[in-house]
Amino acid sequence: MKFRACLAALLLAATPLAHAADYPTKPVTIVVPFPAGGSTDNIARIIGAKMTEKTGQPFPVENKPGATGAIGAAQVKRAAADGYTLLVSSLAVFVVNPHLQKMLQYDPTKDFDLITVAVQAPNVLVAGPSGDAKDLAALVTQLKAKPDSLTFASSGSGSSDHLTAELFWQQTATKGVHVPYKGGAPAIQDLLGGQVQYSFQNINAVIPHIQAGKLRAIAVTGSQRSPLLPNVPTMAEGGVKNAEVYSWQAVAAPKGLPADVRARLNKDIVAIVNDPSVKPKLLEVGFEIVGNTPAEFEAFQQKELARWKQVIETGNITAN
Repeated sequence: MKFRACLAALLLAATPLAHAADYPTKPVTIVVPFPAGGSTDNIARIIGAKMTEKTGQPFPVENKPGATGAIGAAQVKRAAADGYTLLVSSLAVFVVNPHLQKMLQYDPTKDFDLITVAVQAPNVLVAGPSGDAKDLAALVTQLKAKPDSLTFASSGSGSSDHLTAELFWQQTATKGVHVPYKGGAPAIQDLLGGQVQYSFQNINAVIPHIQAGKLRAIAVTGSQRSPLLPNVPTMAEGGVKNAEVYSWQAVAAPKGLPADVRARLNKDIVAIVNDPSVKPKLLEVGFEIVGNTPAEFEAFQQKELARWKQVIETGNITAN
């Protein structure tokens, strides 16, 4: 009996290692909890294509949009923790939804094994043709003179662009009119058309319109100026402190992933975003490479959860 127990324990301990050595032996599904074509979807497809090259196994992307990413995240939570279902998502799933959705069907701190934050990008405050403020100081002056009159578009309640606007209003003791859309594309379209005046958008989503002169960049939310917009000041340079915000895309798996499979995925994905054939293309559209460890991701998640909890509660923000 003792021999059998010892043998069973040894086999059990050896299983994850054998799994990692052979992983993957079949297709790996990457769930993106948002529609196709957005920043998160693009990052997932880059990772999937490169992982296929590395392993010889398909890494198809499955888009499962809805409830600001909650539907797709819940699907991943229910999947087997064997490395054959991965989640690629923006910050909404990991640090925002718990503060906005009362009936959330997953817990981002308990239901996933975090793998890495792959990339991040600052937001940029842009004015459309109907927004006449030339800089942050002028915009703050207008907001204080006419509270609740200037319109700010976002891709939806609780999105990074919405939360950035709320943080901006809180830091300047002002308030604008939040105009939520169902996605970034329609928000940008109405911004271009003059139906709304301002927006804090992901830099990679609006850089072509800024370069074409259709939108005017007022400030970036990064800690430093963006190489894509070297003449555009940061929020701090414009006089608004503690308003540094990044949108980010990260990778996770269902809780219980074998430790060595997790380590293998982290190593491979970090290598992908730093690959000479990938990194320059990401930098060209405004992404910054992160590629941190699982432990660093966990610590970062805790800080982000606390930060956005305060912003959401102070702003009395609710989901759509």
